[in-house]
Formats: sequence, structure tokens, C-alpha cells
Amino acid sequence: MILHLENKTPSVCIRDLEKNHFAKFIFHQDYIQAVTSKNTVIIPDSIAPYVIDSWPFDSDFQLGNVEYKPRRTVKIGHKLLGGNTKNLHLIAGPCSVESKEQITTVAKALIKNGITSIRAGCFKPRTSPYSFMGLGEEGLLLLNDVREEFGLNIVTEARDATNIDLVLKYADVVQIGTKSMYDHGILSACGESDKTIMLKRGFGSTLQEFLQAAEFIMSAGNENVILCERGIRTFESKTRFTLDLCGVAFLKHHCNLPVVVDPSHALGHSYGIIDLSKAATAMEVDGLLIETHPSPKEALSDASQQIDLKELEQLCSSVQSLAKSLSLNII
Repeated sequence: MILHLENKTPSVCIRDLEKNHFAKFIFHQDYIQAVTSKNTVIIPDSIAPYVIDSWPFDSDFQLGNVEYKPRRTVKIGHKLLGGNTKNLHLIAGPCSVESKEQITTVAKALIKNGITSIRAGCFKPRTSPYSFMGLGEEGLLLLNDVREEFGLNIVTEARDATNIDLVLKYADVVQIGTKSMYDHGILSACGESDKTIMLKRGFGSTLQEFLQAAEFIMSAGNENVILCERGIRTFESKTRFTLDLCGVAFLKHHCNLPVVVDPSHALGHSYGIIDLSKAATAMEVDGLLIETHPSPKEALSDASQQIDLKELEQLCSSVQSLAKSLSLNII
């Protein structure tokens, strides 16, 4: 249950909600927001005189529920996505920052195609311990140079709680990857920040589990959350994962957070990225997350799924034509 309480609510009542109903509190200027577990279905008598409004829910997916608030808008730099903006935000870049030359070449290509946000990993949570793990802080410094030179927004991933503070320092958008969706250290740190957070769905996670991970961030005070569908593991073996567009439809209908689609990680191969991007655009998602590299075959990570810069240009052209027919704004 979500409760809006008067600011004059006695502290003893707040402590009771916290202890006996596991409530989380966010203190706003005009009211106190209390979020209890789904097991609280009746407003306690002690708190009733101070309740401004209430929203009972049958699950712990609450703050992100459209029954609580209509679709939210979230900022990436000076750009708004979500809500009723009809904006489609394109985010592109390599899987990993590899060198100054590589990331600068990509940045120039993004500017040429009207893209204002660059994605690139510096701390890579890899499946094999013998794979390239990223440049770490050196990579963040290279991204910072690109931001200063080209004015691009930085979207980069926190691998675990040991590097979250560094990522929060440099990133405009902190990406929580599929393997870190359950990392409570990252979720807590992001919840205490005011940075925009892009939460990727775990490849073995249900939609309910995905949304409850978002609730961890929001219940700690940060409502600047974007959801990213990046494919789930199914019985299919010909593609890396399966892009769950049914899940995207569910999120758009039931959830008030912006929804971004990552076709690169879903397919795992470059050949279908343009088609999947058009499919997601046709669903009027709020953004696309695309992996692109100057020389994909030479990439140090996820080489097979990254499109080259010429293909990025083709993708942008295809998506722009479709977006125009849907009255979407490419930003």
C-alpha cells in the first residue's frame, strides 16, 4: 500500500509503520510518502487521522504502477523521455571503451546521425574470467573527454557495488546490467542518488521480478528510472536471447516508467538489429540502445552483435522514417 501522509504525522506513527509494516518513507515538501508491503491491506488506526490518500496493491509493484501515477517523464541530459512526450531517444556506442581513437570515432558518428547519448562499458561483467573486463576508471575518463568535446550524455554500466561510486561520479545515466539486477548494493546506491538509472531486465527474470528491482531504487527516493528490455533466455538456441516484445507491451500498459529496448543483446548478431529496432519503434517505445563499433570484427567484447558505423546510419534512417509516420520525435 502507498500512503500519502500529512507532514505533521507524529514520529511514533512513522516508526510503527516502519517496524510493523516494513514501510519505506520518502519525504516530500507537501507530504510524506509511505510504501508498505503488499500484506498491509488496511490502514492502521493509529495512522488513519494523518492519511491524505491511499493506494492498495496486491503485489509489491507499487511506485512504478500506472494505478498510482500516470506515465512518468525522465531526463537524459536536457532530453525528456516517457510520459506523453512521444520522444524516441537513440543511445548508441560500443560494448566497451577500448581506446581514445575508438571512442572518439564513434562519438563523431553519433553527432553526424543526430544522436546525443553514447553508451559504452568501462567495467564489464563477463561470463568468462579470461575475457576483456574493460578499462575501468581510464575508460570513464575517456568518456568524460568525449562528453566535454562533443556534448554527449554518458550511459555506462556499474558492474558491482565496488565501482558504483566511480560510475555515479562520471555517468549521466547509470546502467544496471542484466547480471546485476539483483545486486542490492548497486540498487541501494542508485536509489540514494539523483542520477537517471537504466535498469536492464535479468535474462532469467520475470516481469514481476524486474519491476520489483525497480521498486528497490524508487523506494529509496530516486524515481528517475528507465526500464530496459534486453532479451530473456528461452529454449531457442539460434539467437543469443529472445527479445520479449510481449513483455514490452505489458510494461507500457501497466508501468509508469519509460521503456527502452536493447536489440543488440537480445539477438546477439548484427544482421537483424535494424529490423528489431523498427519493430520496437513501431511499438512506440521510449528509446533504443544500440551497440555500434568502427570495426566490429576487431571489438574486444561482443563483436558479433555490434553494427558498424555505416549500418548505424542505415538504422537511423530507417527508424526516422518509421517514427515520422507515428508522429514520434527522434531525440
